[in-house]
Amino acid sequence: MKSLQETTLATQSQDIKNIPFSKFSASGEELSCVVEAIASGGIIGDGKYTKLCQSWLREQLGAKKVLLTHSCTAALEMAFILADIQPGDEVIMPSYTFVSTANAVVLRGGVPVFVDIRPDTLNLDETKLKDAITVKTKAIAPVHYAGVSCEMAPIAQFAHQYGLRVIEDAAQGICSKYNDQPIGSYGNLAAFSFHGTKNIVSGEGGALAINDPSLIDRAEIIWEKGTNRSQFFRGDVDKYTWVDIGSSYLPSDILAAFLWAQLQQADSITQHRINIWSRYHSAFEEFEKDHRVQRPIIPRQCQHNAHIYYLLVDSLETRTQILANLKRFGVQATFHYVPLHSAPAGKKYGRQSGNLTVTEDICDRIIRLPLFANMTFEEADYIISLIQESLL
Repeated sequence: MKSLQETTLATQSQDIKNIPFSKFSASGEELSCVVEAIASGGIIGDGKYTKLCQSWLREQLGAKKVLLTHSCTAALEMAFILADIQPGDEVIMPSYTFVSTANAVVLRGGVPVFVDIRPDTLNLDETKLKDAITVKTKAIAPVHYAGVSCEMAPIAQFAHQYGLRVIEDAAQGICSKYNDQPIGSYGNLAAFSFHGTKNIVSGEGGALAINDPSLIDRAEIIWEKGTNRSQFFRGDVDKYTWVDIGSSYLPSDILAAFLWAQLQQADSITQHRINIWSRYHSAFEEFEKDHRVQRPIIPRQCQHNAHIYYLLVDSLETRTQILANLKRFGVQATFHYVPLHSAPAGKKYGRQSGNLTVTEDICDRIIRLPLFANMTFEEADYIISLIQESLL
Protein backbone atom coordinates (compact mmCIF):
# COMPACT_ATOMS: atom_id res chain seq x y z
CA MET A 1 0.00 0.00 0.00
CA LYS A 2 1.34 3.45 -0.98
CA SER A 3 2.24 5.99 1.66
CA LEU A 4 0.47 9.35 1.72
CA GLN A 5 3.66 11.05 0.44
CA GLU A 6 3.98 8.56 -2.46
CA THR A 7 0.33 9.14 -3.36
CA THR A 8 0.88 12.92 -3.28
CA LEU A 9 3.95 12.64 -5.49
CA ALA A 10 2.14 10.39 -7.93
CA THR A 11 -0.64 12.99 -8.16
CA GLN A 12 1.91 15.75 -8.68
CA SER A 13 3.58 13.78 -11.46
CA GLN A 14 0.34 13.90 -13.45
CA ASP A 15 0.61 17.71 -13.48
CA ILE A 16 4.38 18.14 -13.88
CA LYS A 17 5.93 15.68 -16.30
CA ASN A 18 9.18 15.39 -18.15
CA ILE A 19 11.29 18.03 -16.45
CA PRO A 20 14.49 18.01 -18.52
CA PHE A 21 17.94 18.43 -17.09
CA SER A 22 18.45 21.53 -19.19
CA LYS A 23 16.66 23.64 -21.79
CA PHE A 24 17.32 27.09 -23.14
CA SER A 25 15.11 30.08 -22.52
CA ALA A 26 14.39 32.34 -25.50
CA SER A 27 14.02 36.04 -24.82
CA GLY A 28 11.74 36.51 -27.83
CA GLU A 29 14.31 38.55 -29.76
CA GLU A 30 16.36 35.62 -31.06
CA LEU A 31 14.17 35.05 -34.11
CA SER A 32 14.04 38.70 -35.13
CA CYS A 33 17.84 38.98 -34.86
CA VAL A 34 18.32 35.83 -36.93
CA VAL A 35 15.86 37.06 -39.56
CA GLU A 36 17.70 40.37 -39.73
CA ALA A 37 21.03 38.59 -40.12
CA ILE A 38 19.64 36.53 -43.00
CA ALA A 39 17.95 39.52 -44.64
CA SER A 40 21.18 41.50 -44.54
CA GLY A 41 23.10 38.65 -46.13
CA GLY A 42 25.06 37.98 -42.96
CA ILE A 43 25.03 34.21 -43.05
CA ILE A 44 28.81 33.86 -43.18
CA GLY A 45 31.16 34.61 -40.31
CA ASP A 46 32.50 37.87 -38.91
CA GLY A 47 29.38 39.89 -39.65
CA LYS A 48 27.43 42.53 -37.76
CA TYR A 49 26.28 40.28 -34.93
CA THR A 50 29.66 38.63 -34.51
CA LYS A 51 31.19 42.06 -33.95
CA LEU A 52 28.41 43.07 -31.54
CA CYS A 53 28.87 39.93 -29.45
CA GLN A 54 32.63 40.28 -29.40
CA SER A 55 32.39 43.89 -28.25
CA TRP A 56 29.91 42.98 -25.49
CA LEU A 57 32.13 40.18 -24.24
CA ARG A 58 35.27 42.27 -24.42
CA GLU A 59 33.68 44.99 -22.30
CA GLN A 60 32.24 42.53 -19.78
CA LEU A 61 35.51 40.65 -19.38
CA GLY A 62 37.90 43.54 -19.73
CA ALA A 63 39.74 41.47 -22.36
CA LYS A 64 42.07 42.94 -24.94
CA LYS A 65 40.27 41.01 -27.69
CA VAL A 66 37.47 38.46 -27.97
CA LEU A 67 36.88 36.19 -30.96
CA LEU A 68 33.68 34.20 -31.34
CA THR A 69 34.17 30.55 -32.26
CA HIS A 70 31.85 27.77 -33.32
CA SER A 71 32.41 25.99 -30.00
CA CYS A 72 34.35 26.18 -26.76
CA THR A 73 36.32 23.22 -28.08
CA ALA A 74 37.45 25.40 -30.99
CA ALA A 75 38.41 28.20 -28.59
CA LEU A 76 40.51 25.76 -26.55
CA GLU A 77 42.21 24.46 -29.69
CA MET A 78 43.07 28.03 -30.68
CA ALA A 79 44.33 28.74 -27.16
CA PHE A 80 46.83 25.89 -27.15
CA ILE A 81 48.08 26.80 -30.61
CA LEU A 82 48.65 30.34 -29.29
CA ALA A 83 50.34 28.92 -26.20
CA ASP A 84 52.76 27.27 -28.62
CA ILE A 85 52.29 23.77 -27.25
CA GLN A 86 54.77 21.50 -28.99
CA PRO A 87 55.10 17.68 -28.98
CA GLY A 88 56.03 16.54 -25.49
CA ASP A 89 55.07 19.80 -23.76
CA GLU A 90 52.98 19.29 -20.62
CA VAL A 91 49.85 21.13 -19.50
CA ILE A 92 48.57 20.73 -15.95
CA MET A 93 44.80 20.37 -15.63
CA PRO A 94 42.18 18.64 -13.47
CA SER A 95 41.14 15.14 -14.42
CA TYR A 96 37.57 16.12 -13.57
CA THR A 97 36.73 18.03 -16.73
CA PHE A 98 35.25 17.59 -20.19
CA VAL A 99 37.41 15.85 -22.76
CA SER A 100 37.89 19.02 -24.84
CA THR A 101 40.27 20.48 -22.24
CA ALA A 102 42.67 17.58 -22.77
CA ASN A 103 41.96 16.98 -26.46
CA ALA A 104 43.06 20.49 -27.37
CA VAL A 105 46.47 19.73 -25.82
CA VAL A 106 46.79 16.27 -27.33
CA LEU A 107 46.03 17.61 -30.82
CA ARG A 108 49.22 19.73 -30.50
CA GLY A 109 51.23 16.66 -29.45
CA GLY A 110 51.18 17.85 -25.85
CA VAL A 111 50.67 15.81 -22.70
CA PRO A 112 47.81 16.54 -20.27
CA VAL A 113 49.01 16.16 -16.69
CA PHE A 114 46.04 15.32 -14.49
CA VAL A 115 45.91 16.55 -10.91
CA ASP A 116 43.33 16.18 -8.17
CA ILE A 117 40.53 18.62 -7.35
CA ARG A 118 39.55 20.46 -4.17
CA PRO A 119 36.83 18.76 -2.07
CA ASP A 120 34.95 22.04 -1.60
CA THR A 121 34.59 23.54 -5.11
CA LEU A 122 35.59 20.49 -7.22
CA ASN A 123 38.07 22.79 -8.97
CA LEU A 124 41.74 22.15 -9.67
CA ASP A 125 43.61 21.90 -6.37
CA GLU A 126 46.20 24.65 -6.62
CA THR A 127 48.28 23.03 -3.88
CA LYS A 128 49.00 20.11 -6.26
CA LEU A 129 50.70 22.27 -8.89
CA LYS A 130 54.20 22.13 -7.45
CA ASP A 131 54.28 18.33 -7.44
CA ALA A 132 53.00 18.21 -11.03
CA ILE A 133 55.49 20.61 -12.63
CA THR A 134 58.47 19.33 -14.65
CA VAL A 135 60.93 20.89 -17.07
CA LYS A 136 58.39 20.05 -19.79
CA THR A 137 55.51 21.99 -18.22
CA LYS A 138 54.35 24.80 -20.51
CA ALA A 139 50.93 25.82 -19.19
CA ILE A 140 48.18 25.40 -16.60
CA ALA A 141 44.53 24.93 -17.60
CA PRO A 142 42.28 25.68 -14.61
CA VAL A 143 38.65 24.67 -15.17
CA HIS A 144 35.97 26.71 -13.39
CA TYR A 145 33.56 23.94 -12.42
CA ALA A 146 29.86 24.81 -12.11
CA GLY A 147 30.65 28.48 -12.74
CA VAL A 148 32.59 28.75 -9.47
CA SER A 149 36.05 30.20 -9.93
CA CYS A 150 39.25 28.35 -9.25
CA GLU A 151 41.64 30.03 -6.83
CA MET A 152 43.10 32.22 -9.54
CA ALA A 153 45.34 34.38 -7.35
CA PRO A 154 47.70 31.57 -6.26
CA ILE A 155 47.43 29.90 -9.69
CA ALA A 156 48.45 33.11 -11.44
CA GLN A 157 51.27 33.66 -8.94
CA PHE A 158 52.56 30.11 -9.47
CA ALA A 159 52.40 30.50 -13.25
CA HIS A 160 54.32 33.77 -13.08
CA GLN A 161 56.97 32.21 -10.85
CA TYR A 162 57.61 29.37 -13.29
CA GLY A 163 56.99 31.23 -16.55
CA LEU A 164 53.87 29.26 -17.50
CA ARG A 165 50.90 30.27 -19.63
CA VAL A 166 47.45 30.15 -18.02
CA ILE A 167 44.56 29.07 -20.23
CA GLU A 168 41.26 29.30 -18.37
CA ASP A 169 38.64 26.75 -19.33
CA ALA A 170 35.71 29.03 -18.56
CA ALA A 171 33.17 26.98 -20.50
CA GLN A 172 30.77 27.19 -17.54
CA GLY A 173 31.89 30.57 -16.27
CA ILE A 174 30.08 33.35 -18.12
CA CYS A 175 28.99 36.11 -15.68
CA SER A 176 30.95 34.64 -12.77
CA LYS A 177 33.64 36.48 -10.82
CA TYR A 178 36.61 35.95 -8.53
CA ASN A 179 37.50 38.82 -6.20
CA ASP A 180 35.06 40.99 -8.17
CA GLN A 181 36.98 40.33 -11.39
CA PRO A 182 35.33 38.32 -14.19
CA ILE A 183 36.27 34.71 -14.75
CA GLY A 184 38.25 34.61 -17.96
CA SER A 185 40.21 37.76 -17.19
CA TYR A 186 43.02 36.17 -15.16
CA GLY A 187 44.72 33.92 -17.68
CA ASN A 188 46.62 34.76 -20.85
CA LEU A 189 43.66 33.22 -22.66
CA ALA A 190 40.19 31.97 -21.73
CA ALA A 191 37.65 29.80 -23.53
CA PHE A 192 33.88 30.17 -23.07
CA SER A 193 30.96 28.01 -24.19
CA PHE A 194 27.53 28.96 -25.52
CA HIS A 195 26.44 25.37 -26.06
CA GLY A 196 22.73 24.69 -25.64
CA THR A 197 23.30 23.34 -22.10
CA LYS A 198 25.04 26.49 -20.87
CA ASN A 199 23.56 29.60 -19.22
CA ILE A 200 23.81 31.80 -22.32
CA VAL A 201 23.38 29.85 -25.54
CA SER A 202 23.60 29.93 -29.29
CA GLY A 203 22.98 26.21 -29.81
CA GLU A 204 26.62 25.61 -30.57
CA GLY A 205 29.19 28.33 -30.02
CA GLY A 206 32.06 29.63 -27.97
CA ALA A 207 34.50 32.49 -27.56
CA LEU A 208 38.20 32.99 -27.00
CA ALA A 209 39.16 35.87 -24.72
CA ILE A 210 42.66 37.17 -25.28
CA ASN A 211 44.19 39.03 -22.35
CA ASP A 212 47.77 39.05 -23.62
CA PRO A 213 47.95 41.72 -26.34
CA SER A 214 50.99 40.07 -27.91
CA LEU A 215 48.76 37.16 -28.98
CA ILE A 216 46.06 39.18 -30.76
CA ASP A 217 47.51 39.33 -34.26
CA ARG A 218 48.28 35.63 -34.40
CA ALA A 219 44.88 34.78 -32.89
CA GLU A 220 43.12 36.58 -35.76
CA ILE A 221 45.25 34.68 -38.28
CA ILE A 222 44.55 31.29 -36.69
CA TRP A 223 40.84 32.19 -36.51
CA GLU A 224 40.81 33.00 -40.23
CA LYS A 225 42.25 29.69 -41.47
CA GLY A 226 45.85 30.81 -41.14
CA THR A 227 45.43 33.87 -43.35
CA ASN A 228 45.85 37.58 -42.66
CA ARG A 229 42.32 38.27 -43.91
CA SER A 230 41.41 40.39 -40.86
CA GLN A 231 44.37 42.68 -41.54
CA PHE A 232 43.29 42.95 -45.18
CA PHE A 233 39.77 44.07 -44.30
CA ARG A 234 41.18 46.68 -41.92
CA GLY A 235 43.39 47.96 -44.74
CA ASP A 236 46.63 46.95 -43.01
CA VAL A 237 47.73 44.91 -46.04
CA ASP A 238 46.77 45.18 -49.72
CA LYS A 239 45.96 41.47 -50.10
CA TYR A 240 45.58 38.50 -47.84
CA THR A 241 47.35 35.18 -48.03
CA TRP A 242 48.28 32.06 -46.06
CA VAL A 243 50.78 33.04 -43.36
CA ASP A 244 50.40 30.53 -40.49
CA ILE A 245 48.56 27.44 -39.35
CA GLY A 246 44.87 27.85 -38.56
CA SER A 247 41.40 26.59 -39.28
CA SER A 248 37.84 27.79 -39.81
CA TYR A 249 37.06 28.67 -36.22
CA LEU A 250 34.59 31.53 -36.69
CA PRO A 251 30.84 30.83 -36.52
CA SER A 252 28.08 31.89 -38.88
CA ASP A 253 26.63 35.31 -38.12
CA ILE A 254 23.26 33.58 -37.76
CA LEU A 255 24.52 31.90 -34.59
CA ALA A 256 25.98 35.21 -33.46
CA ALA A 257 22.58 36.87 -34.01
CA PHE A 258 20.94 34.29 -31.74
CA LEU A 259 23.70 34.80 -29.18
CA TRP A 260 23.33 38.58 -29.30
CA ALA A 261 19.69 38.31 -28.18
CA GLN A 262 20.75 35.99 -25.36
CA LEU A 263 23.50 38.31 -24.18
CA GLN A 264 20.98 41.12 -23.79
CA GLN A 265 19.23 38.94 -21.21
CA ALA A 266 22.38 37.76 -19.43
CA ASP A 267 21.64 39.54 -16.15
CA SER A 268 18.04 38.33 -15.87
CA ILE A 269 18.94 34.77 -16.92
CA THR A 270 21.72 34.63 -14.34
CA GLN A 271 19.54 36.05 -11.58
CA HIS A 272 16.74 33.56 -12.15
CA ARG A 273 19.19 30.68 -12.17
CA ILE A 274 20.61 31.96 -8.88
CA ASN A 275 17.08 32.07 -7.44
CA ILE A 276 16.48 28.42 -8.38
CA TRP A 277 19.95 27.44 -7.14
CA SER A 278 19.29 29.16 -3.81
CA ARG A 279 15.94 27.40 -3.49
CA TYR A 280 17.65 24.03 -3.88
CA HIS A 281 20.42 25.06 -1.50
CA SER A 282 18.05 26.10 1.27
CA ALA A 283 15.93 22.98 0.89
CA PHE A 284 18.83 20.60 1.51
CA GLU A 285 20.42 22.45 4.43
CA GLU A 286 18.97 20.17 7.10
CA PHE A 287 19.88 17.09 5.10
CA GLU A 288 23.48 18.27 5.04
CA LYS A 289 23.43 18.79 8.82
CA ASP A 290 22.27 15.18 9.13
CA HIS A 291 25.17 14.11 6.87
CA ARG A 292 22.82 12.75 4.22
CA VAL A 293 24.18 15.01 1.48
CA GLN A 294 26.94 17.51 0.87
CA ARG A 295 25.87 20.77 -0.78
CA PRO A 296 28.02 22.95 -3.06
CA ILE A 297 30.43 25.30 -1.30
CA ILE A 298 30.88 28.80 -2.70
CA PRO A 299 33.99 30.52 -1.29
CA ARG A 300 33.47 34.09 -0.12
CA GLN A 301 35.64 35.53 -2.90
CA CYS A 302 33.63 33.77 -5.64
CA GLN A 303 30.49 35.14 -7.28
CA HIS A 304 29.00 32.23 -9.19
CA ASN A 305 26.49 32.11 -12.04
CA ALA A 306 24.39 29.14 -10.85
CA HIS A 307 25.43 27.02 -13.81
CA ILE A 308 25.06 23.75 -11.89
CA TYR A 309 23.39 22.69 -8.70
CA TYR A 310 24.71 19.37 -7.45
CA LEU A 311 24.52 17.19 -4.38
CA LEU A 312 27.10 14.70 -3.16
CA VAL A 313 25.45 11.64 -1.63
CA ASP A 314 27.06 8.92 0.46
CA SER A 315 27.53 6.22 -2.20
CA LEU A 316 27.05 5.12 -5.79
CA GLU A 317 24.14 2.97 -4.61
CA THR A 318 22.34 5.97 -3.12
CA ARG A 319 22.91 7.98 -6.28
CA THR A 320 21.57 5.18 -8.45
CA GLN A 321 18.46 4.93 -6.29
CA ILE A 322 17.78 8.68 -6.35
CA LEU A 323 18.30 8.98 -10.11
CA ALA A 324 15.97 6.04 -10.71
CA ASN A 325 13.29 7.57 -8.50
CA LEU A 326 13.55 10.92 -10.25
CA LYS A 327 13.32 9.24 -13.64
CA ARG A 328 10.24 7.34 -12.51
CA PHE A 329 8.51 10.67 -11.85
CA GLY A 330 9.63 12.29 -15.09
CA VAL A 331 12.68 14.20 -13.86
CA GLN A 332 15.95 14.05 -15.77
CA ALA A 333 18.83 14.41 -13.33
CA THR A 334 22.30 13.09 -14.05
CA PHE A 335 25.86 12.58 -12.84
CA HIS A 336 28.88 14.10 -14.56
CA TYR A 337 32.35 13.37 -15.94
CA VAL A 338 34.19 10.09 -16.03
CA PRO A 339 37.61 11.28 -14.79
CA LEU A 340 39.97 11.68 -17.73
CA HIS A 341 42.91 9.95 -16.06
CA SER A 342 40.84 6.74 -15.92
CA ALA A 343 39.62 6.96 -19.53
CA PRO A 344 41.34 4.89 -22.25
CA ALA A 345 42.57 7.99 -24.11
CA GLY A 346 43.59 9.63 -20.85
CA LYS A 347 45.86 6.70 -20.05
CA LYS A 348 47.24 6.71 -23.58
CA TYR A 349 47.92 10.42 -24.05
CA GLY A 350 48.19 11.88 -20.55
CA ARG A 351 49.78 11.17 -17.21
CA GLN A 352 48.57 11.31 -13.64
CA SER A 353 50.32 13.39 -10.99
CA GLY A 354 49.93 11.96 -7.51
CA ASN A 355 46.81 10.39 -6.08
CA LEU A 356 43.47 11.69 -7.37
CA THR A 357 41.45 10.53 -4.37
CA VAL A 358 38.95 13.39 -4.33
CA THR A 359 38.27 13.04 -8.05
CA GLU A 360 37.75 9.30 -7.77
CA ASP A 361 35.52 9.69 -4.73
CA ILE A 362 33.12 12.38 -5.90
CA CYS A 363 32.64 11.08 -9.46
CA ASP A 364 30.52 8.19 -8.12
CA ARG A 365 28.53 10.32 -5.67
CA ILE A 366 27.58 13.49 -7.56
CA ILE A 367 24.02 14.21 -8.70
CA ARG A 368 23.33 17.23 -10.89
CA LEU A 369 19.78 18.56 -10.63
CA PRO A 370 17.75 20.19 -13.41
CA LEU A 371 18.40 23.92 -13.61
CA PHE A 372 17.47 26.21 -16.48
CA ALA A 373 16.56 29.82 -17.08
CA ASN A 374 12.79 29.39 -17.39
CA MET A 375 12.47 26.78 -14.67
CA THR A 376 9.62 27.45 -12.27
CA PHE A 377 9.73 27.34 -8.49
CA GLU A 378 6.97 24.73 -8.69
CA GLU A 379 9.22 22.48 -10.76
CA ALA A 380 12.11 23.00 -8.35
CA ASP A 381 9.92 22.21 -5.34
CA TYR A 382 8.65 19.06 -7.04
CA ILE A 383 12.22 17.85 -7.58
CA ILE A 384 13.14 18.75 -4.01
CA SER A 385 10.25 16.71 -2.64
CA LEU A 386 11.27 13.65 -4.69
CA ILE A 387 14.86 13.80 -3.48
CA GLN A 388 13.90 14.44 0.13
CA GLU A 389 11.68 11.37 0.06
CA SER A 390 14.54 9.29 -1.37
CA LEU A 391 16.87 10.46 1.41
CA LEU A 392 14.50 9.71 4.29
